[in-house]
Amino acid sequence: MVMANGSTQTFGAKSTTKVGFLLLDHFTMISLASSIEPLRMANQLSAEELYSWSLISENGQSVTASDGLSLTPDFSMEDSTGFDLIVVAGGVDITRTFSAKQVSWLMRQSRKGVRLGGICTGAYVLAYAGLLNGYQCSVHWECLTALQETFPKVNCNNKLFSIDKDRLTSSGGSAPMDMFLNMMTKQHGPKLSNAISDMFICDRIRNESDQQRMPMRQFNSIGMCTPKLVDVIELMENNLEEPIELDELATFVDVSRRQIERMFHRHLDCSPSRYYLRLRLERARKLLKQSNMSIVEISMACGFISTPHFSRCYRKHIGVSPRDERKTAWKAEVADAPSVDKGAILYIPHAQDALSHSYTEPSYGSVAVL
Repeated sequence: MVMANGSTQTFGAKSTTKVGFLLLDHFTMISLASSIEPLRMANQLSAEELYSWSLISENGQSVTASDGLSLTPDFSMEDSTGFDLIVVAGGVDITRTFSAKQVSWLMRQSRKGVRLGGICTGAYVLAYAGLLNGYQCSVHWECLTALQETFPKVNCNNKLFSIDKDRLTSSGGSAPMDMFLNMMTKQHGPKLSNAISDMFICDRIRNESDQQRMPMRQFNSIGMCTPKLVDVIELMENNLEEPIELDELATFVDVSRRQIERMFHRHLDCSPSRYYLRLRLERARKLLKQSNMSIVEISMACGFISTPHFSRCYRKHIGVSPRDERKTAWKAEVADAPSVDKGAILYIPHAQDALSHSYTEPSYGSVAVL
């Protein structure tokens, strides 16, 4: 295949790139659709079979997505052969939705030279298998903290997606579409990928430099946040393990300590130190819910001077102790889930199933929408 710059890139000798999607329990449908639809449209617009795609499950049985809908795969893992690229489709509750058999199968595919990818939280499984060591890796921001701490050999980032040699990893939502469109640009040139973007009413094809989650985005979008405040928060978010003193933050962003305090009180209705503490506690909560790190390790990773200090702060601001938070997060039952007034709202079964599951999946409630 000839690229725009005259070089070539192929996935093998075949003209059709064969892509397989390994579906994990509770995968996110939007990420899967964002991956498959560009492949379909590439064939439609080129009038060639540039891509083929198949759904794979561990045993060939149907797999239920996070929205409660079930998909019937085309193949079981044992029947899946000849793929050029295999993509792990992850979703919620990623630490408990994959099996040792799936990990072993992915390792065998790697030894065969098959390209591997992950969408939404699928990169977590590749990292668990040791298949992302030394690679750039993108994963949904909700899973990023756990992956960084659990797999230090993986070069995690906050990008929408990463294409690093024979590994393609993407965050969630619509980001897989951008990843696949960038892949198509490398294979077939920009004319095709731009045409697909137009068909899907995308204003542009985002690239690997785009970030999936920017600080204070919700405030910036309506003009409620200043660039200097964003700079301070970025520094805070990037230095949770070893917090920076307020005077140092002021020096880094070239404003006075008093100016920073005024900005936080005006835009966020809290002090800089309280906001910084909130960020560290949010990180701690994700690690308690999503990782097997000890409470001592988590307290150190989140910049607390001691485990008792961490426990006191956590109980004061979150309302429960770190130990109780972890016990609740890993309950298998949903007995404590809030009851639903079925007389007030009519729920379809899929919505009820998805809501019930959300109360016990590890990342539920780590972000509050007010």
